[in-house]
Amino acid sequence: MSEVVIKAESRNEFGKGAARKIRRENKVPVVLYGHGTDPQHLTLPGHELLLALRTPNVLIRLEGAAAELALPKGVQRDPIRGFLEHVDLLLVKRGEKVTIDIPVTVVGEVADGILDQQLVSISVESEATHIPTGVEVDVEGMEIGTQFTAGDLKLPEGTSLIADPETLVLHVTAAPTAEPEPEAAEGEAAEAAEGESAEAAE
Repeated sequence: MSEVVIKAESRNEFGKGAARKIRRENKVPVVLYGHGTDPQHLTLPGHELLLALRTPNVLIRLEGAAAELALPKGVQRDPIRGFLEHVDLLLVKRGEKVTIDIPVTVVGEVADGILDQQLVSISVESEATHIPTGVEVDVEGMEIGTQFTAGDLKLPEGTSLIADPETLVLHVTAAPTAEPEPEAAEGEAAEAAEGESAEAAE
C-alpha cells in the first residue's frame, strides 16, 4: 500500500479551548502512541489528514515534529458538520504485524434470489507497510442456498485471517413471496364463508 506523508507539529496546549483554537487554524489535534513509548501530542493539517483517512487503514508517514509511521486507530468527528475533532494514531514499525479490519466488497450478480451480506469488514493480520485496502467476493452466478464464510476469502499474500473461518460473510436466500401463508389463506376463506352465511340468514 502507498504511504501518505503528512507534516506534524508538536502541541503543548490541551483542553477544549486549545482544541477549538487548533481547529480554527484548520488543523487537527492528534495523539501518537504505541510500542510502550510516551504518547506524543501533535497537530496535523486538517485537509491533508481528512483526505488520507478516506483510504481504509491508511499508512501515514509523519515528518517534522515526529518522524514515524502510524495507523489511524480512533477518529472523532463532529456529529453534525462532520469535520475531524481528534485522531488517535498507532505507532508502527516496518516489518511488524498488525491486526486490522479490512472492508469486504461484493462484485458480480447472483443467479437468483437475494444476496444477504452479513459482514462488511473482516479482521486480518498483515505487515504494517503492506496492509490490503480490502478483499473482494465474486458472487457472479451464485444460486439460492449458497453460503460464503470467512475461510473462503482469498486474502492477499502475507495477510492471514484473524476472524473465525466459519463466520458467515454472505449467503443467497430466496426472494420473499407475496402469496399468503397457507394458514392465513384458510383463515380468510373461513371468514368469507361466515360472512356469506350471515348474509343468507338475513
